[in-house]
Amino acid sequence: MVQSLLRERPPIRVSRGEQTRDRIMDVAEASVLAKGFAATSIDEILFEADITKSGFFYHFRDKNDLALALIERFRDRDLGVFEDIFRRAEELSDDPLHAYLVGLKLLAETMADMQAARPGCLVATFVYQDQQFDARVRALLVEMTEVWRAQFRARIEAVAAVHPPRIEVDLEALADMLLTVVDGGIVIAKALGRPRMLEDQILAYRAFVRTVFLGS
Repeated sequence: MVQSLLRERPPIRVSRGEQTRDRIMDVAEASVLAKGFAATSIDEILFEADITKSGFFYHFRDKNDLALALIERFRDRDLGVFEDIFRRAEELSDDPLHAYLVGLKLLAETMADMQAARPGCLVATFVYQDQQFDARVRALLVEMTEVWRAQFRARIEAVAAVHPPRIEVDLEALADMLLTVVDGGIVIAKALGRPRMLEDQILAYRAFVRTVFLGS
């Protein structure tokens, strides 16, 4: 399901140096998701990635540089996932509310699959520990969050233009609620060891949106 929703990309040949850099970031990302950035040491990364200290510092100046690289990779690889999902839904329906509800169903399935494969959220983990990073990392986290907010807000406003809300509701808050549900759901699902719980939370939000615009 996840792969079918992402844009198809032709295979890209990478150099040995790029492969090493990717291996370092893969190891670091797995560790950060498991126990946080502060608890992830360079020595641990060296051991797991099977590289020397000089090899690490050839690619990254320090841990902050590694953090920036991880977030940049997340942005380039995953920032468009939400947009891809809702565009796919919009291809299935001309009605903005129906398309949004279909998109939420696809999102619930996709996020459940992602969490089952690798529980946690890199962005959320970094936001919780943002005092460890310099302004570049913090600015990038804000930028990505604003992109997601704008995507959801535009769709909620399009829905409201065709289906006026049946109850008084702040449309911006309703859009922001989806980000809150996703991030909060990730935290709760991880805490309880129930990755599929995130799917239930997104579907509950979907039911609420349906009630707001169609009534009970």
